[in-house]
Amino acid sequence: MALAIRDVREHDLDAVLALNNAAGRSILALDAAQLRYFYEHADYFRVAEIDGHIAGFLIALREGGDYVSTNYRWFNAHYPAFVYIDRIVIANAYRRHGLGRIFYCDVNSYAEVRVPLLTCEVFLEPRDDVVVLFHGTYGFQEVGQQRMDDKGPQVSLLAKDLPSYAYVRDTYLDHGGLPAEPWLAERQRPFHDDSSQRRLAGERRP
Repeated sequence: MALAIRDVREHDLDAVLALNNAAGRSILALDAAQLRYFYEHADYFRVAEIDGHIAGFLIALREGGDYVSTNYRWFNAHYPAFVYIDRIVIANAYRRHGLGRIFYCDVNSYAEVRVPLLTCEVFLEPRDDVVVLFHGTYGFQEVGQQRMDDKGPQVSLLAKDLPSYAYVRDTYLDHGGLPAEPWLAERQRPFHDDSSQRRLAGERRP
């Protein structure tokens, strides 16, 4: 079994959309326009490809955008810099094989050289102890709770400190930026995007 974690490509979008909308009630459905927006604007959008098939994906966003998620807005109001995990979806055939942890390791590596915090949320209604335990064992701690919209579920807002960031900031970010290495490069979007004017839209359940 050959596994590759790579940036999403345009020809992947139909498969990603189908995977998202087959994930069940824990993931809000997307339409093609919403997914296209993520494709064009998300800071991190990677897929897991196994033997030529899309087995999962993870989308994450930096701070400072006008993304409409109430949870993203909460983090934007409380922290100046972070990476927010918007959604992770694993195909049914590949669940319980560690692919979620592989994705979280990868997004952690992306985040820790850019920001001090990795953030997300988990449902408390209905509570999924597997999901709660997964995040707890990965170093996340609860920093707040809120209800998603007027009739939405209660969620636990989680953040993970990234201790490597201080070293990277003091050694590289404050002195010319990161080295020009492929694994440190920003995702190549299909158009020029000013990172100080991120415009991220959509909606998600964890």
